[in-house]
Amino acid sequence: MIRVDGIWLATEPMDMRAGPDTALARVVQVFGEARAHHAYLFANKRGNRVKILLHDGLGLWLLARRLNEGRFKWTRPGCDNATVSLSEEQLQALLVGLPWQHLDEQAITFL
Repeated sequence: MIRVDGIWLATEPMDMRAGPDTALARVVQVFGEARAHHAYLFANKRGNRVKILLHDGLGLWLLARRLNEGRFKWTRPGCDNATVSLSEEQLQALLVGLPWQHLDEQAITFL
């Protein structure tokens, strides 16, 4: 399996037509760099689609997920931070559309 040491969520939406090169450019713009073994999450404006750019140390993976109903619970209302770090449990909750913000409050760090 692919090792993931860090999971980062961007609070600003991204165009879901973006391919791997555009997503990588956005990661560099928002996070400063694409670190090996880190995952970077972006949502669209409507909040029903997510793209994840994953750097596995050798190359890039671009994953997409769409909810047929509802929206992903993205960030806390009034969050002024550009990025948020998530735990694996929070990521799992987010990807199925559950409110991840209240899971393991200590695991959330802001840049």
